[in-house]
Amino acid sequence: MKIAIVTDSTAYLTAEEVTENNINVIPIPFILDGEVFQEGVSISNSEFYERLAQSKSFPSTSQPSAGETVELYEKLRDAGYDTVIAIHLASTISGYVENVAALGDEIEGMHVYAYDSKITVRLMGALVIKAAQLANAGKEVAEIIATLDELQASMDEYLIVDDLQNLVRGGRLSNASAVIGSLLKVKPVLTFDDESDYIVPFEKVRSMKKAMARVEELFEQGRAKATYPLQATVYHTHAHEAGQAWREKIQAANPDMKIDFAEIGPVVGVHLGAGALALAWMRDINSL
Repeated sequence: MKIAIVTDSTAYLTAEEVTENNINVIPIPFILDGEVFQEGVSISNSEFYERLAQSKSFPSTSQPSAGETVELYEKLRDAGYDTVIAIHLASTISGYVENVAALGDEIEGMHVYAYDSKITVRLMGALVIKAAQLANAGKEVAEIIATLDELQASMDEYLIVDDLQNLVRGGRLSNASAVIGSLLKVKPVLTFDDESDYIVPFEKVRSMKKAMARVEELFEQGRAKATYPLQATVYHTHAHEAGQAWREKIQAANPDMKIDFAEIGPVVGVHLGAGALALAWMRDINSL
């Protein structure tokens, strides 16, 4: 058995991570002002957020075509792989992972295991990296999936949205709530619900500073409860300076833990708008 690991662009892996771990990434398309882009390929994050601020229409996201997906799998099969573990963004955000599961039966000579990460961004990226490490070490599918399940159960993530209007434009918040929220300077804290796997409001906090402090508090509570080492990531949507300062603050308070830093790209960022910050953590993948 030779296993290939496939994911999508919302894992936001670096080029080095992709190369070092032999990971295959399929870009997620999105439409901005009538033009189709491939995330991570045809537009930079900076250009996207600048255009988003000027856009008169709300961008939409799509899925890779069935043909594109099949083409990748057939290419992997022709390269000697007989198995694919495809790890994709939460099925509550996109139906792509379900479509991958259906497509898997159509590819002769290839077994496809579609894995719903139930998350996205760098937590999903960590799952992908661990799966690749195990596959490259010759582990079997069952062991890889079991490890992913264990890591998945340890995940937590909180997002602080600066621009309420983007949630309105995406149909996730009423316009009245946005107006009231803007007047009160409310910063909604969002999270992935443990039961439904949907992104849901967690709390509304007055001011970004207080929202960040609240998320830091939740992180410390999570760390205190954990019976294993954690890894964490601060990420942002076009707010590099604020995000980096927050990462440095959290790193100083947790000197024994590596706190990573990353930017959220267009497909996820379109729903959050520029200026969002997030803190995510999970079991350290090197502890399994």
